Amino acid sequence: MSLSVYDEVIYFEELNRGDEEEITVVMYESADLNRGDRVEMVVEIYESADAVRGHDPNTETETVNTRRKLQTQQAESHSAGSRSYRLTAVCLGLLCVLLLTAITLLWIKFINLTAERDQLQTSYTNLTAERDQLQTSYTNLTAERDQLQTKNDGLQKRRSELEKANEEGWIYFSSSLYYISTEEKSWSESRKDCKERGADLLIINSREEQDFIYKLRRSQEAWIGLTDKEREGVWKWVDGSALTTGFWGTGEPNSYAVDEDCGVTGFKSDLVKNWADYPCSYHLVWICEKRILMRG
Repeated sequence: MSLSVYDEVIYFEELNRGDEEEITVVMYESADLNRGDRVEMVVEIYESADAVRGHDPNTETETVNTRRKLQTQQAESHSAGSRSYRLTAVCLGLLCVLLLTAITLLWIKFINLTAERDQLQTSYTNLTAERDQLQTSYTNLTAERDQLQTKNDGLQKRRSELEKANEEGWIYFSSSLYYISTEEKSWSESRKDCKERGADLLIINSREEQDFIYKLRRSQEAWIGLTDKEREGVWKWVDGSALTTGFWGTGEPNSYAVDEDCGVTGFKSDLVKNWADYPCSYHLVWICEKRILMRG
């Protein structure tokens, strides 16, 4: 034993077959044994009930071997746990990569779908505008068709009227129908007959109409719708309009006889200026005029 002062503390902890042993040895030794110094040793031992029966070197060896086996098993278990941990980490990494790839693919798909949606929205807007234009065109064409149908109906009706009027002796000229009688009556009776036919005595408004009447009357003197009955010298047509263009014969109107208040055409032989004023009681042929309204 060395003569220097030292302290030793030994602590063992073993596990054997489920029993627990704890040995604590505390030794205090003085270094000056030759001088008769006091040596104090304190030993505290705590053992299990099986260890009190005796100490066997073989048992100690088995205990050491068992501890080594346990350490080996613990090392193997730790190694297996490390491998399992690494495998789990690798799997988690792969899952993260797959998840990131899936998210990337979904994002790209979302962008493509968004672009397609915008294109479809634009196409839908354009088609809607075209549809509205077509609807407007259809509406306009329908209105035009209706107008044309109305015109056609009017023309058909007018043709029927003209055919019927032609059968009754009426002659068409410049939007009017003309009828010359085959019998003679006074001016008032002549106008009455025209009204019964849905017309009135002739009103001449132009040189062209005057020339047409010249051919129609066949050199006969005929009553026209001109009179100054209301006021002497102020000639008016039967529709109440004032006379603006006249084709009076030379020296006419002159009231040569008493109360020459009604106008005639065909006086003398002049082709144009052949109007005159006659007494309204004279019996002459007459000319009726029925205006046809040109609708549309």
